[in-house]
Amino acid sequence: MPAKHSLSSRAGKKIVHQARIFLKAAREEHSMAMNGKGKAGETDDAVGNTSILPNTTAPKTQIKYRDTLLFRLHEVQNRTRGKTWITKEELAGIAQDYGIPLAELDGIVSFYTMFSRERRGRHVIRLCDSLSCRICGSLDIYQHLRKKLGISRGMTTGDGVFSLEIVNCLGACSTSPNIMIDDHLISGLSLAEIDAMLDRLAKEEV
Repeated sequence: MPAKHSLSSRAGKKIVHQARIFLKAAREEHSMAMNGKGKAGETDDAVGNTSILPNTTAPKTQIKYRDTLLFRLHEVQNRTRGKTWITKEELAGIAQDYGIPLAELDGIVSFYTMFSRERRGRHVIRLCDSLSCRICGSLDIYQHLRKKLGISRGMTTGDGVFSLEIVNCLGACSTSPNIMIDDHLISGLSLAEIDAMLDRLAKEEV
């Protein structure tokens, strides 16, 4: 019995020792990757394994300021009056500035409904389709807009003035129904008031 206990003890110490070697090697490799010195797929001699830690090749300044990416996308999309989308060339330039693969950035733009890769009207109308807005009449507003503008969701008027979009939520459920025209949230308007606002915007384009 004592011999068995001694054997288990030696085996346990060996496992702990191997675990310490592995953790030490992992920490060193992680440190190298964070400092831009390691390479993805590099073999670690200490553990005889292939690293799966990600390699960051973008400059630190690019990594540091990635939290400003959404702000930059908004800025580029709206930098010119009447332009409400991001061009292919602009997207490529942002990807280069931030050190992000173009495919990844395209996925980000596609995820957020506020951004568009497609040409849109000079004024974008976003109608909220949340449950609270539906209860308060958003479907009636949608049918009214379809009739007035002659377009359905995802379409742009022939004169290029208005685009109509449906969004999941505008974050103002207490004031339903809500629409957003460009970057301005509008709540509780009657159909007549919506018409008056659209007519005013259309006249400004003449």
